[in-house]
Amino acid sequence: MKEVHFIAQGKGGVGKSTIAGFLGDYLKAKSDEELHCYDTDPVNQTFSRYAALEPEVVKILTDANNIDARFFDGLIEKLVNDEGIAVIDNGAATFVPLMSYMAENEVPAFLAENGIRMIIHVPLAGGQSLQDCMTGLSQTLNSNSAEIVVWLNDFHGVIEKDGKGFTDFKVYQANRERIIGIVHIPNRNPDTFGADIKEMTTKNLTLTEAQNSGVFGLMPRQRLRTVQRDLYGQLDKIPFLATQAEHVKNVKQSGQGA
Repeated sequence: MKEVHFIAQGKGGVGKSTIAGFLGDYLKAKSDEELHCYDTDPVNQTFSRYAALEPEVVKILTDANNIDARFFDGLIEKLVNDEGIAVIDNGAATFVPLMSYMAENEVPAFLAENGIRMIIHVPLAGGQSLQDCMTGLSQTLNSNSAEIVVWLNDFHGVIEKDGKGFTDFKVYQANRERIIGIVHIPNRNPDTFGADIKEMTTKNLTLTEAQNSGVFGLMPRQRLRTVQRDLYGQLDKIPFLATQAEHVKNVKQSGQGA
């Protein structure tokens, strides 16, 4: 692999699989590299149902339904031996075992030694979930040396505390060099945008697939294009190796146009 993207958060129900779908859709459209997707969630294998991304389910449970962190060994071998880029959706149930595994085995450093860049995408949700999400972010930062992308998901409320936004939080200020990007998912009108996104995720469609599937009418497709343009625009600003060639091409085209 050239670059691997883990989606990880100890708090459940904060949009991990949806974000994995967004990210996989983006990388598939923007990168010339072959995309490999994996679902390690032993409870809710939502990401594995995104047929357009062809995710592979990674078995983490033993026959006795216990989580065995050694099963991550096989995933790491795939990341080292296969070509391309990877997106891995990790469930809340395996968050602690994964963080422990990464710390004990120095996974980011090991991947770096094999020429692979590792990025962890951490979703944060507002409202009552925020404190648990912040704990998950801190655990992620403390357990390994990987670069971090934070996704601010406003679905359950704006991500703020005592009137301060995320970039004013102490955890951000202390780790701003490692947090290479912030992606904001605003809470749009639930009767229009919200209903479209819900239908799309219920049908396990990516943003690109939903717009081309014939399932949605004219205005729902327009709203989904708006969401896609917004997310893609934010992701374009993050220095992913996987999309570096696309960035260079766009810069050259902009220069020629000028």
